Amino acid sequence: MKNIIDFLRQLAENNNREWFEQHRDWYKEVKKSMDGVAEQFIAAVESFDPSVAGVRVKDATYRIYRDVRFSKDKSPYKTWFGVYVCPRGKKSGYSGYYMHIEPAENTYFICTGAYCPTAGEQKSIREEIMTEGESFDAAVKAAEGFELDWSGAYRRVPQGWNKEDEFAEYYRLRQYIVMKGVDEAYFTHPDYFEQVKRDLSLTKQFNDTLNRAIEYAREMGW
Repeated sequence: MKNIIDFLRQLAENNNREWFEQHRDWYKEVKKSMDGVAEQFIAAVESFDPSVAGVRVKDATYRIYRDVRFSKDKSPYKTWFGVYVCPRGKKSGYSGYYMHIEPAENTYFICTGAYCPTAGEQKSIREEIMTEGESFDAAVKAAEGFELDWSGAYRRVPQGWNKEDEFAEYYRLRQYIVMKGVDEAYFTHPDYFEQVKRDLSLTKQFNDTLNRAIEYAREMGW
């Protein structure tokens, strides 16, 4: 893992094609290590959540090359490494488990949830909160050491939802993610995969709740 972090830190300082080509052999070595980490991360998640069975490394990882067509930032390479594990792979739209390493920004975290759910999926999740609020709240609290990500939340309860409901504050969320910020030492610890398994297993109830709502939205054609 240290070699991955060192490479990403150097890449952030030299985010250009010339440097990358000069260090392509290092990248190939790092890419192999990244795939190994992803494979172990997938196995760690599958050990407590069999719904992700069959997910492969390519289904859970991202290309290092940035799509700069519609971005003012023309830096050609991503300077972070992430793995997203969910049923049927990262393009399925299901809620899942994620790890993120971005040394240049000193940003390291693990999280679980649904990023950018569709309007229909948001509706279904809010209905789950409306009818099974205590269960949803219990799932959030069961994720000990994690916090709900309130970034981007509505300032008020959206129109059409009762602000007097016991758990109405959850209606304000646009995305449903519980996050745990960690540090470099967390990912470089020899016991990392056991630790991540213990931590993310606490979020399974939350993840199951979201995927049940997402599945219902799709069955209803929302």
